[in-house]
Amino acid sequence: QTFEKLLIANRGEIACRVIKTCKKMGIKTVAIHSDVDANAVHVKMADEAVCVGPAPTSKSYLNMDAIMEVIKKTRAQAVSLNESICCSSLSPKILPPLSLQASEGITFIGPDTHAIQAMGDKIESKLLAKNAKVNTIPGFDGVVKDADEAVRIAREIGYPVMIKASAGGGGKGMRIAWDDEETREGFRFSSQEAASSFGDDRLLIEKFIDNPRHIEIQVCSNKHGNALWLNERECSIQRRNQKVVEEAPSTFLDPETRRAMGEQAVALAKAVKYSSAGTVEFLVDSSKNFYFLEMNTRLQVEHPVTECITGLDLVQEMIRVAKGYPLRHKQADIPINGWAVECRVYAEDPYKSFGLPSIGKLSQYQEPLQVPSVRVDSGVQQGSDISIFYDPMISKLITYGCNRAEALKRMEEALDNYVIRGVAHNISLLREVIIHPRFIQGEISTKFLPEVYPDGFKGHKLTDLERRELLATAASLYVCEQLRSQRFLGTPRIPIAKSKRSSWELSVRLGDGIYPVAVSKDGSSFSVEVDGMKLNVTSEWNLASPLLSVTIDGTQRTIQRISRNAAGDTSIQFLGTVYKLQILTKVAAELSKYMPEKAAEDTSSALRSPMPGAVVAVSVKPGDTV
Repeated sequence: QTFEKLLIANRGEIACRVIKTCKKMGIKTVAIHSDVDANAVHVKMADEAVCVGPAPTSKSYLNMDAIMEVIKKTRAQAVSLNESICCSSLSPKILPPLSLQASEGITFIGPDTHAIQAMGDKIESKLLAKNAKVNTIPGFDGVVKDADEAVRIAREIGYPVMIKASAGGGGKGMRIAWDDEETREGFRFSSQEAASSFGDDRLLIEKFIDNPRHIEIQVCSNKHGNALWLNERECSIQRRNQKVVEEAPSTFLDPETRRAMGEQAVALAKAVKYSSAGTVEFLVDSSKNFYFLEMNTRLQVEHPVTECITGLDLVQEMIRVAKGYPLRHKQADIPINGWAVECRVYAEDPYKSFGLPSIGKLSQYQEPLQVPSVRVDSGVQQGSDISIFYDPMISKLITYGCNRAEALKRMEEALDNYVIRGVAHNISLLREVIIHPRFIQGEISTKFLPEVYPDGFKGHKLTDLERRELLATAASLYVCEQLRSQRFLGTPRIPIAKSKRSSWELSVRLGDGIYPVAVSKDGSSFSVEVDGMKLNVTSEWNLASPLLSVTIDGTQRTIQRISRNAAGDTSIQFLGTVYKLQILTKVAAELSKYMPEKAAEDTSSALRSPMPGAVVAVSVKPGDTV
């Protein structure tokens, strides 16, 4: 026996994820949506869909009055909440209606209001953790009143310190301070950001654990006081305190540390009478000392890696617990089978601060589901809009293997086969992370990205051999297309100077260099000479496909041709990074040196935003000295 109808107060990939399990369990679903999300994937997947307001989340997905009306109208028996609703800063408006609806027979998929309040408040959750004998980070447990008190507390704790929002999450309202000046500045910025993001400007200060790992424990508990820990997830690869790559299990934990962390996570869940799936997050230092960070009272973005190694459907477990069923498993039944890795694919430009949001329409979109052991949790499709109103996540890309090496190899292949057009995306950054020697060896911390890329991410750095492979592939593609054009039109669009039958002399511009390339054709293969080295390039040359599998001297590469034009300009995604090239005939290469360089645009008098957004304050006025 289960629920007949469940309303999902969420959007995007997590709404789609819940709907999939509901379909498997025979539960009808109701989706809510804003007006701009009328054609969203989760709306199409659900059995019913109701618009709850305009695009801003405060007027739609967090509009509890409208959501309550939809619950009554559709006669939903249960509700899966938006993770932002499960936040203590919203509790004065949100939690009383939840309690009222619960008294009217509406079941909420998740913990009760007491657990949401207790764990959503970082100050209260830390006190509860201490009482439950959970390791906590040294710090001040009260609310910091002003900047002067912040400096006094920071001096008592000892620098460096972490200033963070009491009601925060997702890295918002957090600042690291190494001295008094940074503490004052951090207090001001964190309180402003906390008030803006959560409607609550309370801050706390604690010791900053330098160079830590971020490892979390998945827990699942029911209303009968039973609780399980479902192993750990390694979430140390982060930018701006937001996770980028996650995996399960962690390369760092030994069985004893894993058990100790799991037992403390369960102790905390029992202390707050937690009844659902939740996540207890820890910071772990180089000596395997671990400290409680926070508890997330929701289904985490990275939950699929836990599902892969345990075989559990966490959404199904949450629904069963909400219905009052006991847990079906004992702690001894929870396995670690294989290895799973998750990459968060975002519509972001990774070359700007490791990822600033990008907006636009997904003009072409193809998930790499043809790669074995790949799972993609997404809420988009070809034609979907990535807007300024919501998180720019495109999908969660998950790969699974018998061991870590196999999971990472499949992730590399999946990233190469992921087609995303119309917006900037972070595929290049994700690929570089998973093939980096430090990551492969498990030598990671939350400082991985700034340490590996101290000057910012610049894309893949080609070796000499990889550069030759790229040049040879680009030249072969160009000749292949010219020959096809010749068959259809009677002549190539751009004349190719022939030195002899079935051979061509070209030049390829890449970056600041121009490289002579000699191409000769033999059947479906090309022999290409670059820098005095001959490479054999073979492919089926399906130019209509966005993906092209190319074999270069026995090495298989999956490339994507992003764009091209009649002048020989082409963009190719190679080893995850997009490279701009120009193919020139021998004559064009000679003439190119006479072409004047295009002057760079003078932007000295302009102030440009690096990303879409709203101007929330202008701190100067005409006449001020800057």
